[in-house]
Amino acid sequence: MKLWYQSMSRQKSWSHYNVSLRRILEGIKDPDTEIEVHGITKIGGLADQFHYLDYLESGEVLENVHTAHKQGFDAFLIGNIGDPVIHAAREITTMPVLGLCETALHTACMMGKNFSLVTINEKFTPRIIDNVHRYKLQDRLAAVNRMTIDRINDLDEGFTSAAARKRIVAQFLKAANANVDAGAEVIIAAGGVVMALLAEAGVHEAAKNTPILNGIVSLVKMGEAAVKMNRIMGGHFLSKRLYYAPPSSDQIDEIRAHYGDVYPTVQSPKKSAKKKK
Repeated sequence: MKLWYQSMSRQKSWSHYNVSLRRILEGIKDPDTEIEVHGITKIGGLADQFHYLDYLESGEVLENVHTAHKQGFDAFLIGNIGDPVIHAAREITTMPVLGLCETALHTACMMGKNFSLVTINEKFTPRIIDNVHRYKLQDRLAAVNRMTIDRINDLDEGFTSAAARKRIVAQFLKAANANVDAGAEVIIAAGGVVMALLAEAGVHEAAKNTPILNGIVSLVKMGEAAVKMNRIMGGHFLSKRLYYAPPSSDQIDEIRAHYGDVYPTVQSPKKSAKKKK
């Protein structure tokens, strides 16, 4: 199978993280799985904790969903804890689309009665909590504590400096252990870069043997499972009933006249008529 892993980072700005990410993905995928990692190349890719900057980057992500669909990828994985444009992405394709946050939250619910979050900084925290509410899992959220890394690309140093990695991991564990004290049964690192750093450091549990879920692992393995289920289900893993339904074929020509070549899964009635002839 072939998975598209969409990072929201610019490769040059996060060079060490991206090397680590590829190493992690190569080590966890099934032997017959191919994973292509794609970052942000057109605008941004540096500070997506800010809503406006995240918005500016999102258009490229949706363009990449189109590309992945046309190139025959089996699933599209959004490797960002904010799950940007996940609903729009599901609307324009028939392949499974999984988000880092949603997948981690649901996986954690199978691991324990509740889960908790360790967020990166104050700015990012409300957005992740918003995601928990969007997925209707707020009753399973036991605690949230945060690190204090305002400039998130400072995390990249943790992949090259043992001292920086030790400092970042210690900060993470301090917040994680506060979650444990609040009754948390599972810890989620709410940030893909921190997940990668923990994987590199071999950190998998907090105090009192509390498991730390690595969302990157969860996203890839659930992505592989979704592809296999999609094949078994005859291509119906992603529901096209209501919420993720694209425009109907009788609207598509008018829509494309104003928006361009959108919704590749919808066939134009004009093309259908030509085929019949």
